[in-house]
Amino acid sequence: MIQIQDVVVSLDVFREKFVCNLDACKGECCIEGDAGAPVEADEVAQLEAVLPIVWEELSPAARDVIERQGVVYTDADGDLVTSIVGGKDCVFTCYDERGYCYCAIEKAYREGKCSFYKPISCHLYPIRVGDYGPFKAVNYHRWDVCKAAVLLGRKEQVPVFRFLKEPLVRKFGQEWYDELETVADELAKQKLI
Repeated sequence: MIQIQDVVVSLDVFREKFVCNLDACKGECCIEGDAGAPVEADEVAQLEAVLPIVWEELSPAARDVIERQGVVYTDADGDLVTSIVGGKDCVFTCYDERGYCYCAIEKAYREGKCSFYKPISCHLYPIRVGDYGPFKAVNYHRWDVCKAAVLLGRKEQVPVFRFLKEPLVRKFGQEWYDELETVADELAKQKLI
């Protein structure tokens, strides 16, 4: 573990390789699992605000879930997560003509229709951020559905933290990320990664 400011970073974030391979997984991370994506408390209002913009993109089943319970719920572990449809799909999940899953919020953001990208936990995946009082912990999460991303990351030699530069800067700031890069360079020089 490496500490950068008030954030403790697992060495796996430097060592492991990762590049999403949508052609292989078809967005399975948005539809598999036993709960929705983790949501920070301040993101609930943003999810609710973007709802009218993405409403027509959502499936009728997703709209029904949102009307009954809202955009988030508290899961069995006590965590705030996005609502899900049928025990799996995030309510913001949509499909294209190829059957690929995508996030309706991210699509709206990329089309310039909203300023909210998507929940930070989704943007950061496969990194998970834990909250431990005055410290945050940045860990690499391994999941079988991302095997193709690991293989592509190894082929292209892209470490997890570099693949996730944009969301890491969004979460922790540019200065923090620059320090992360400096640490990575030093770890590489010492052949620790």
